[in-house]
Amino acid sequence: MLFLSMILMGGIIGFVGAGGSGVIITLLVVGFGVPIHQALAVALGSMAFTTLSGAVSHYREREVVPQTGAVLGTGGLIGALIGAVLSNHIEAPNLSLFTGLMLLSSAFLLYLRIYQAEWLGRQINVREELLTGRRLYLYGLPVGFVCGVLSGAFGIGSAAYIQIALMVVFGVPLLQAIGTTMMIIVPISISGGIGYILYGQLEPWIFIQTLAALSVGSFFGAKLTHLAPLPVLRFWIVALPTIGGTIMVFFR
Repeated sequence: MLFLSMILMGGIIGFVGAGGSGVIITLLVVGFGVPIHQALAVALGSMAFTTLSGAVSHYREREVVPQTGAVLGTGGLIGALIGAVLSNHIEAPNLSLFTGLMLLSSAFLLYLRIYQAEWLGRQINVREELLTGRRLYLYGLPVGFVCGVLSGAFGIGSAAYIQIALMVVFGVPLLQAIGTTMMIIVPISISGGIGYILYGQLEPWIFIQTLAALSVGSFFGAKLTHLAPLPVLRFWIVALPTIGGTIMVFFR
């Protein structure tokens, strides 16, 4: 049942084109009774593989800003390890609640970016040119660190936070912000996963089933993306983390 459910979930994630790690956590915890810490370990471990292939693809298309990604990724790598350690000292019910709230906040940011882009643009001054030099390190390491802590502690990729930071603070254009975000999430998910492994929280059999099923499902789901109307895709990009977060908060 777990394998079949994850194939279906992978198909939805591949179809929508969203990471969906929060929904995977929700399915594992609420649907199959997997302890929250083990679910976070599985989600981060799976994310390390799925984002790596995506990052390579974006890099080949020149949709990545390598230096910016490397700086934020370095901060995120350190932060994710610390976040995973902190997570293992949080009681399961509280951790489920915090994870659900993180999912809902991510959904809200995605809603603003997708449905309220013009309003958001008027409220936030987006940097026009790429941030470089000393300020890149002064801003990039702390921002990456904070996103890493959030990801490591709650198993969420923090993609919405990272993308907005890249555009607003670091002057990365939207298309390159998407690819650079995937590059940043790779070291974050690897480091966070290692943090959970050190505490013995990664269940190998659940991880293997989840990764294999998600890979199969997302492969076929991605082939259907171009068939869907844009409003449908936009709706589900916001709906997935909203549903996952709501379930985690009220049914944890």
